[in-house]
Amino acid sequence: MLFFLAIVENLVEHHLLFFRNMSGSVSRDAEALKSADSSTRRSGGRITFPFMIVTLFGLTLATLGWLQNLIVYLIEEYNMKSIAAAKILNIFSGFTFMFPAIGAIAADSFFGTIPVILVSSFISLVGVVLLALTTLFDSLRPQACETASKLCQAPTNIQLGVLYTAITLGCVGAGGLRFTLATAGANQYEKTKDQGSFFNWFFFTWYLAASISATAIVYAEENISWSFGFGLCVAANLLGLIVFISGKKFYKHDKPLGSPFTSLLRVIFAAIRKRKAVVSTNEKDYHSESKKTPTKSFRFFNRAALKQDDEVNSDGTIHNQWRLCSVQQVEDFKAVIRIIPLVLAILFLSTPIAMQLGLTVLQGLVMDRRLGPHFKIPAGSLQVITLLSTCLFIIVNDRFLYPFYQKLTGKFPTPIQRVGIGHVFNILSMAVTAIVEAKRLKIVQKGHFLGSSSVADMSVLWLFPPLVIVGIGEAFHFPGNVALCYQEFPESMRSTATSITSVLIGICFYTSTALIDLIQKTTAWLPDDINHGRVDNVYWILVIGGVLNLGYFLVCSWFYKYRNLENADHEQDANVSH
Repeated sequence: MLFFLAIVENLVEHHLLFFRNMSGSVSRDAEALKSADSSTRRSGGRITFPFMIVTLFGLTLATLGWLQNLIVYLIEEYNMKSIAAAKILNIFSGFTFMFPAIGAIAADSFFGTIPVILVSSFISLVGVVLLALTTLFDSLRPQACETASKLCQAPTNIQLGVLYTAITLGCVGAGGLRFTLATAGANQYEKTKDQGSFFNWFFFTWYLAASISATAIVYAEENISWSFGFGLCVAANLLGLIVFISGKKFYKHDKPLGSPFTSLLRVIFAAIRKRKAVVSTNEKDYHSESKKTPTKSFRFFNRAALKQDDEVNSDGTIHNQWRLCSVQQVEDFKAVIRIIPLVLAILFLSTPIAMQLGLTVLQGLVMDRRLGPHFKIPAGSLQVITLLSTCLFIIVNDRFLYPFYQKLTGKFPTPIQRVGIGHVFNILSMAVTAIVEAKRLKIVQKGHFLGSSSVADMSVLWLFPPLVIVGIGEAFHFPGNVALCYQEFPESMRSTATSITSVLIGICFYTSTALIDLIQKTTAWLPDDINHGRVDNVYWILVIGGVLNLGYFLVCSWFYKYRNLENADHEQDANVSH
């Protein structure tokens, strides 16, 4: 995979070189004219905060406004079967979470974060506009029918082509800007604690926008019209794009540092070529601009920076970058190797959450969702409880809990500590959900139903506590994971680092589906009618897996050392604003 990404980046880089040379003279003149003005105006800092946050709010509102209700749109307007619509939703949901890696690579290697965000926002806008057009023109949809039966007209290839193009553009745009925007916002600050505080507000805004889209916009789509609801998504996307462009003059524009994956590969190749060389402890034997020797960990790779005959030119440049690397490149490679075990724990942390998301909807469908005589909670809106819980506790952590912890210990909580706390809350949530489901099954076995339906005489409010608990866990581990990757990965991979969490979550959508299929094939716990199943046993399996994953995470954390221990102890991701 690493080799493939390096090849792709090199191909793109060669194509970009032509255009850069063509525009080189023009851009140099423009930069010269702007140099005097830019030297007197300081970029970055807190002045960029409202632009970044409003942009995030608008674009998140736009994307989730149509994505969270896509399955209903496909069934009602495109006459699709529910299972087919669910599969399409899973594919595009996973794609939306995994595509940020491509946007991050483009930002780190070639363009920087600001141009990538601008282009991604525009692509997202085009996709949402095209999706909104499918609600306005009857020719872009099949003829309506009451139910998706065999008598209903199936969508034509052209109609499906327009639909899938719109969804793809929307997902590409959303994926390209989501975590790239997080990196761009954090890059505006110099202090680690300010960067950590931005990450907290970033995720608070994201969860708040997700909550509004899952309630207000979804309500508008289902109770007013699809065109009105998708029109709100277009307006939100356009607002976010305009606000981001308005603040462009205040942003600190990070410069792309070249392909990080190519640099990592060079270390591997150079170390293998010099595998018979003796590792030295003398700093003069290594190629280093900062006059330092490599660390003792993973000593084999120190050979990549070991100087040999004719590898350094008279002017100090490297003759062949695939035979000799700098000490900094070697240390960056080691940093990636050291953090990979911790990052893998995210995969096993997010898989239970993805499973709970789907199973909770199934539980809600067979529970009493009435609130008063005239209102019934939609089963698909139960996730709003988790979103609101996460929003609330991000604020609690940022303003109260973390400052209180600092007063007690004299240190700010590190990202690893916060992720560990998130693991504990996640396990607790699965256990509570298992207990609630066991109680519901007992009511079912006693035959206590609402009328003649299969809905158990048990309020859906019983699901609120575990959903709140999992939201509290996300308030700890989600920002913590992103902050950990951002701070510990090499500077040339910062956008890529912040996107890793999103990519792993995207993978979790598929691993959770595979796990459900495995459980269905090997047990009778997950039948079509969960009143005859044992969903509580599924949750207990997730609890056991969570405990094992927590143990693995603690072992990895015990041996892990921050790249800059002083920053980790005194200011690392403080998440506190002064």
